[in-house]
Amino acid sequence: MTDATLTEADVNSALLDMVMGSGDVEQFLSGLTRLAVSALSSKSSGEVLCAVTLLRPRVMATVASSSEHAGKMDEIQYDFDDGPCLRAAREGYTVHVRNMPTDERFPEYRDAVAGHGLLSALGIPVPLDGDANAGLDFYSTVADAFNDDAVKAAEEFAREASISLRLAVRMAHLSDTSKHLEAAMESRTNIDLAVGIIMGQNRCSQEEAVKILKSASSARNIKLRDVAAGLVASTGQVPAETHFQA
Repeated sequence: MTDATLTEADVNSALLDMVMGSGDVEQFLSGLTRLAVSALSSKSSGEVLCAVTLLRPRVMATVASSSEHAGKMDEIQYDFDDGPCLRAAREGYTVHVRNMPTDERFPEYRDAVAGHGLLSALGIPVPLDGDANAGLDFYSTVADAFNDDAVKAAEEFAREASISLRLAVRMAHLSDTSKHLEAAMESRTNIDLAVGIIMGQNRCSQEEAVKILKSASSARNIKLRDVAAGLVASTGQVPAETHFQA
């Protein structure tokens, strides 16, 4: 391990806590980059920055970063369609830039970031499900900031992050599904209540009440569920003898 303050057990525990405690994937990723900085920082590493690049077909984006500076360093790669993180994410191997000014692999990117004070970089692939891939990118203000132990620690962190990220994405999907189901049930309940209100006000059958509600929705060019919700919400303010009609 490096001389960083966080142990592997600390990282694993923190990642699990973030998955369970994050409100959404974006919040999880922001926490992940900050944790990654803590895990890779040491007395000899200088200032460490971290960002996460997400690749999908025809789309590349920095989805989280430990700072605005880190995000900008990541995004500069997109102008040249190449760089440590992009190559790591696309090709699935670790890209280690020991000394940015002398590295020959990314000449355009190297020259573009020359004035930003970052002298070394580390791109780690983070495989995801489906057609998406991600890269975890570390930057440092000192040359050769990431020794062999640090590289191994970063790769282990990325593996753990991959597992946690997949879990976070699945949990977010389940949460969205639950919210959609809850919204659908709420809409159905409002429609049923509105139909009951119309039946009582107009002394009509359920079928006739549904026709009245649909007619009002069509005449006002408002969704059926919104017309129903409005009627239900207004019942405490509308006199009992008032009839709801199209």
